[in-house]
Amino acid sequence: MADLIRELALILDRPVLDKTNFTDEFDLNLTLAPDGALMGLPGFGGPGGTKPPTDPNLSNIFAALEKQLGLELVPTKGPVEVLVIDHAEKPTEN
Repeated sequence: MADLIRELALILDRPVLDKTNFTDEFDLNLTLAPDGALMGLPGFGGPGGTKPPTDPNLSNIFAALEKQLGLELVPTKGPVEVLVIDHAEKPTEN
């Protein structure tokens, strides 16, 4: 599940919290329609892949996760890592 969460965070460009309590490893096959959230990824028009044909019968990533895997992405607030820069200066010449 940790790998799936990490990939979802990259795809969605936002933190994803795992609240499933799944700890075992498993293989999954997720069939979904390419959309704006997936552009730039391999197999979806990104490096090393071509854009797959659009199938109007396929779901977007959110619906596919729920229908095929029983997982739901719910917007919520939670802890995130933050880098705070409290001071910056121009470097001096050597």
